[in-house]
Parts: sequence; C-alpha cells; structure tokens
Amino acid sequence: MKLLYIIQIVVSLILIVLVILSNQGTTVGGAFGGGETQVWRNRRGPEKFIFGLIIVFAIIFLALAILNLVI
Repeated sequence: MKLLYIIQIVVSLILIVLVILSNQGTTVGGAFGGGETQVWRNRRGPEKFIFGLIIVFAIIFLALAILNLVI
C-alpha cells in the first residue's frame, strides 16, 4: 500500500515536469492562462509526443488515485 503512494508521487512529479515542458515555448502569462488567445493549434514533433505523454501519465495518475481510494 505504501508502494502505491510512492508510485503516485513519482507519477505526479513526472506529470508536473511534462506540463512545464509543454508550456516552455509560451510566455509566463500563457503558463497561467493568459497570453496566447489561440485555443486550438496543431502540435508537431516533440510537442505532440509530450502531449501524448501528458495524457498517458494523467490516466495513470487517475487510476492510482482511484486504486488508493479502494485499497
């Protein structure tokens, strides 16, 4: 059970790093909701890969959170 908490913390830290990396090309205001007004845009190359990783790790984090509630 303690192992699940550790895994969830590691996954959350990876998720934080990935989100910061995905906002690397924007301004500081863009990272907090301001700045860029265009909502939908095409992702290419590494940005598309990071976006996919964010989705995967978010699903893993959600599954771990539910698993921690059940166990």
